[in-house]
Amino acid sequence: MPGTLTWNRYGKSRVRLVKLRRARDLHDVVDLTIDIQLEGAFEGVYLDGDNSACLPTDTMKNTVYALARRDPIDHVETFATRLADHFAAAPGVSTARISAAESRWDRLSAGGRPHPHAFVQGGGEQWTAVVTRDAGGVSVAAGVTNLVALKTTDSAFAGFPRDKYTTLPETRDRILATSMTAVWTYRRGVCDFGARERIRSAMLEVFAGHDSESVQHTLYAMAEAALAACAEVAEITITMPNRHHLLVDLEPFGLDNPNEIFVATDQPFGVIEATVRRQD
Repeated sequence: MPGTLTWNRYGKSRVRLVKLRRARDLHDVVDLTIDIQLEGAFEGVYLDGDNSACLPTDTMKNTVYALARRDPIDHVETFATRLADHFAAAPGVSTARISAAESRWDRLSAGGRPHPHAFVQGGGEQWTAVVTRDAGGVSVAAGVTNLVALKTTDSAFAGFPRDKYTTLPETRDRILATSMTAVWTYRRGVCDFGARERIRSAMLEVFAGHDSESVQHTLYAMAEAALAACAEVAEITITMPNRHHLLVDLEPFGLDNPNEIFVATDQPFGVIEATVRRQD
């Protein structure tokens, strides 16, 4: 029996783009990795070998560079929307989806002052953006990933159910460490995407100061702070892997361990996720 093509999508992945915004005395670095995905009337490409509607993926890559030359890329969401608009206008395209990850470059200091054109990249933290244009309009989501944070106290986990397989002790004082991902969705029609740093700062401020009864407890408080920081955000999803730090038993060596010596473990780890939506 012949097969039926029920869904298809194609595009260009991991288009690397670095743009320098050169003011007279001050430079800025925009470092993006962009994915382009198109859906639409491409059945003939698959079924008949008819490429008349198949925009080459190499053309997609070149389009990113050409539009980046004309666009200041003040906000990656705005640039991704411009790309989505461009590709959605191509024949046969019903949905254009642009995903971007922006690597952070922090300005170095020299002589106690910010250096105008020297930068350092610390850790793997990235800003993210996903813009989708279809017949219903444009939706914009943004966020941050690999945001690593740790607090050494004000974190507890107790009162949980126990069964015959439970070995985890209750604690009122533990390390809370995570590498979080947050994705927030903007209301339709929003054009101002300058709230990234404000949202990030609000989440980290709560992480630091929250009297945590669990990762879930802190996650919800962080999500509420993010919504409060930006009225244009409709909802936020936060993922917080629990980077476990286990207290080392030093009794065999005749030593105590008053919450000072830990072993950091990569696997296995707990993963806590939730979406918090604004109440209109």
